[in-house]
Amino acid sequence: MCLILFAYRCHPEYPLILAANRDEYHQRDTLGAHWWPERPDLLAGKDLEAGGTWMGITRSGRFAAVTNVREPHLTAPAPCSRGWLTRRYLEEELENTRFCGLLQETSDQYLGYNLIFGSLDELFYFSNRNNQARQLSPGIYGLSNARLDTPWPKVVQGKKQLQKQLAKPKFTTGDLLKILAASEVAEDTLLPSTGVNLELERRLSAICITGPDYGTRSSTALLIDQQGQVQFHERPLAPEPGEDIRFTFQLSK
Repeated sequence: MCLILFAYRCHPEYPLILAANRDEYHQRDTLGAHWWPERPDLLAGKDLEAGGTWMGITRSGRFAAVTNVREPHLTAPAPCSRGWLTRRYLEEELENTRFCGLLQETSDQYLGYNLIFGSLDELFYFSNRNNQARQLSPGIYGLSNARLDTPWPKVVQGKKQLQKQLAKPKFTTGDLLKILAASEVAEDTLLPSTGVNLELERRLSAICITGPDYGTRSSTALLIDQQGQVQFHERPLAPEPGEDIRFTFQLSK
């Protein structure tokens, strides 16, 4: 993912509310969200080049999502794909503290990343750019290609729009996807300086990025209610728009 907006335990009906955009090169071979045949309890998309995933959830309620840290000056390939971090957490039944330790031990094997992982009981954030895990308290969060809640324009705007939805008596996954569709670029005075040229910095400032070769490939909305019912709604956008993909299921106890 390249933008993750989420509310954790701050809504009376939904302990976890999430809206996320995956930005990627159009030519990278990908499968959209599906139940993995080799792991039938895992719902996730799949990167067919490296075999990992950017976001997924299991029937037992394990959840994980990863974003890259934007570091254009680092061009050497890393030994490992960051999508395997997400996949490993979802496939292995490692206790969260143990997984945090593994992340710290292997942090130099990956280019910069941010990882959200856990369940409704406890949710964690880890970045290998400070090599520290943080257990998240209830709140509204935004994560792009810098550390959690870094106030990039898309993060600030996205969190505001998410908070507006939470104030409504009812909202849907479709309402969350509308937040992710905003394509306006930020004013130059608000742009971060991440080492790319100004034209690209402008384009990347949009919540939904468009472009001929790179941009927002898909948008995903996730709702988990107090009874453990999951709504997972994915909208393919590029290189060609596709039909919405929806899953509804009950978490196992």
